[in-house]
Amino acid sequence: MTRYLVTGAAGMLGQDLQLALAGRDVTALSRADLDVTDQSAVSAAVAGHDVVINAAAYTKVDDAESHEEAATAVNARGAETLATAAAASGARLVQVSTDYVFDGTGTAPYAEDGPTRPLGVYGRTKAAGEDAVRAILPDASYIVRTAWLYGAHGPNFAKTMVRLAGSHDTVSVVTDQVGQPTWTGDLARQVVAMLDADAPAGTYHGTNAGQASWFDFTRAIFSAVGLDPERVLPTDSSAFVRPAPRPAYSVLGHDGWAAAGIPPMRDWRQALDAAVAAGVLDQP
Repeated sequence: MTRYLVTGAAGMLGQDLQLALAGRDVTALSRADLDVTDQSAVSAAVAGHDVVINAAAYTKVDDAESHEEAATAVNARGAETLATAAAASGARLVQVSTDYVFDGTGTAPYAEDGPTRPLGVYGRTKAAGEDAVRAILPDASYIVRTAWLYGAHGPNFAKTMVRLAGSHDTVSVVTDQVGQPTWTGDLARQVVAMLDADAPAGTYHGTNAGQASWFDFTRAIFSAVGLDPERVLPTDSSAFVRPAPRPAYSVLGHDGWAAAGIPPMRDWRQALDAAVAAGVLDQP
């Protein structure tokens, strides 16, 4: 029986990975359970497992600009430490990465093997993590880049928009950032499908299909939960100055799935409807 280790298990994706792996032999370790930068602790945790899925990450994009060492520790050294332990124990490693490894100036979906050019600390540290994993485990690792995640088990943009609708007549959302809203439930199931198919090692883009601006996404959220989408007003990024640069274009290509013989993830609108039906955006 395959034994799985999930790191970052208390996070939004980590919890959905546990659901996707229900009924299997899974060890789920949160940040409190495992410091991914501690080589001896990581080696002990990885021992005896066949697959490691690293969902541990420093994801505070703006904070990373002023806390580069903390972001580097988790996103770069943590990935390197897990890859080293996986190599020693003969395990496969799934490293979850991000669209922020690209600069967002593209006009066509980014290819899995395209050049990376991160603009900020978060993207640079995640790209360094990718490089470390590829160098240490070239034939037994998967880089799964994702973006614009929302889900039931953590704070996220979609849930914030629903919450704001309860206290604001209108919400203003940017039209000049385009990407792929992605349900963590779909991503978790795609990662499991990839592993079950014994897909070739390499880089895959784990995002729902299609594309949308944050404005488009918010209007779709409002419609899906029974709110008036006309309450969503358009604005642009100049209205929201943030410490970290945001990629203007974050659409990822999905050719890797076809090459591996695995169906790509469904359109983001279908995923959103399914997520809402599952109660993902219900307010507590």
